[in-house]
Amino acid sequence: MSNKVYEALPPPKEKVKLTIPELKPKQIAMQEKIQVHFTKAGYTLPGIEKSGELMEEEQFWLSYECQLRYLRATKWKVDDAIKRLESTLKWRREFGLYTHITPEYIAPEAVTGKEILFGYDVYGRPAFYMIPSRQNTTEATRQIEFAVWMLERCIDLMDEGVESLSLLINFADKAKNPSMSTSRTVLSILQNHYPERLGKALVINVPYLVNIFFKLITPFIDPITVQKLKFNPDVVKDGIFVEDQVMKEFWGGNQDFEYDHEKYWPTLVDLCKARKVKWMDEWRKLGGRIGLCESDYKNGGRGQPVTDADSPQKEEADTSTETPKATEVGVPTLGVIALESGDGPASIEQAAGVNTS
Repeated sequence: MSNKVYEALPPPKEKVKLTIPELKPKQIAMQEKIQVHFTKAGYTLPGIEKSGELMEEEQFWLSYECQLRYLRATKWKVDDAIKRLESTLKWRREFGLYTHITPEYIAPEAVTGKEILFGYDVYGRPAFYMIPSRQNTTEATRQIEFAVWMLERCIDLMDEGVESLSLLINFADKAKNPSMSTSRTVLSILQNHYPERLGKALVINVPYLVNIFFKLITPFIDPITVQKLKFNPDVVKDGIFVEDQVMKEFWGGNQDFEYDHEKYWPTLVDLCKARKVKWMDEWRKLGGRIGLCESDYKNGGRGQPVTDADSPQKEEADTSTETPKATEVGVPTLGVIALESGDGPASIEQAAGVNTS
């Protein structure tokens, strides 16, 4: 009997709870100002001559937690957060997230398993694997679109109370180093349109030239993001993953995963679609309005009203006694690593606590 695993895993029922700092009164007031801005009568996206009204999926996207992510990313500056939210809303339309980038369109990028969603870390964050050596295409535009599509599916796999992901990059075998221009383009997308989405970035088998590349591009990366990257970790011994949530090969888990596109791809697409459909149905039952709490609709409508408990998550301190196999050094965030070779995203990091500066 084969012990091979070919399909993505559903989110685990148990995960380590995260410490949740309370919002201060002035921070609550800031979120309320953003809420008022987007819900005022007759609101339309600025600079859009036709169809500037927010679509249902855009209203769904503008959740309470989304507004807080952008506030944290702008250091609690309301006007800046509003501008960035509106910029992202426009970008999502222009990029084609609601129309152009479908599973059918993007599937040719997925056939070799160069980007895989499989398992969850101890905090329930989806694991996003990138394997640059499996690059199979040359069209940079669709490679970037594929990376963003996979990031969106990561978000579909985030259960209640989870807002970020863990990125696992394996540079084993020969991998093409991305160009600086492509890397900076992808980094711009991640920083501007996916703030507060990176939990951990774990990199193994880093070749010398790629390590040099990391150091060159580090000045362009948010310092908080840089601190989230670990080189050559033992993800199980270091307490980042439990064995049954991580791949056996290279990563030390007990899941003997093998990428078979015909088995993996349709199950991933169906799993993510089913979760999103269920969430939107619950969101509609709760009123279908901007600013609803994600935990409410992810919890089947059984969540509590918005409270301080729905504010930013803070990761527990690492109490592992293991000595890291490599020092954390300045390197870029995930997507920049291999976007030209089609492997890519993550997003800018989830802040540990609330910055009120």
